[in-house]
Amino acid sequence: MLSGAAAVATGLMSWSVVAYSAAVSESEARPSARKTPPSADAVLQAGIALQQNGDPQGASRLYGVALALDPQNKAAWYNLGVIAHQDGRTAEARTAYEKALKIDPVFSSALYNEALLLESSDPDRAMGLLERAIGADPPAATAHLRLGDLWVRKNRRREAAEEFRSAVAADPALLSQVPESFRDSLRPSPASNPAGSPR
Repeated sequence: MLSGAAAVATGLMSWSVVAYSAAVSESEARPSARKTPPSADAVLQAGIALQQNGDPQGASRLYGVALALDPQNKAAWYNLGVIAHQDGRTAEARTAYEKALKIDPVFSSALYNEALLLESSDPDRAMGLLERAIGADPPAATAHLRLGDLWVRKNRRREAAEEFRSAVAADPALLSQVPESFRDSLRPSPASNPAGSPR
């Protein structure tokens, strides 16, 4: 899993809301609540808190405020994408992820989530996005796993095995999600001494 991301979404999205250290209450984030406008980061953090507490509409409003303050806020675009993704609004989710990626072309979480949206409709594009996510974060276990699944669909077993091997090396708990026909080759072999005989 990518570092710097908290798993808030359910289902296939393993990365969802970029975590920030301190949350600010919604009342503190409203421009009318104090004389000087809040920072985009404070509003973003308040939106994240609302999203984590099950209020995606309130979070979306705050992400919009954060973007009015800072149109280049990749996390606000990304989080809007996550909310749209969870609601099944795939076109809106892709647009938001693309805006985040225009700001930061190696934003691994956005690359991964956009790839999830494209796995069925455009698997080649999804593979390219996953490869970019892995390039930005080489131990991204879930990206390796998803890429391995796409190689299986193309009947490219060697490439699939390499991706599954990388996924399990980064996160051994993913072994159960690897297709059964690949699992035996990924299990650790019994320890042996240098002479080759079992200890």
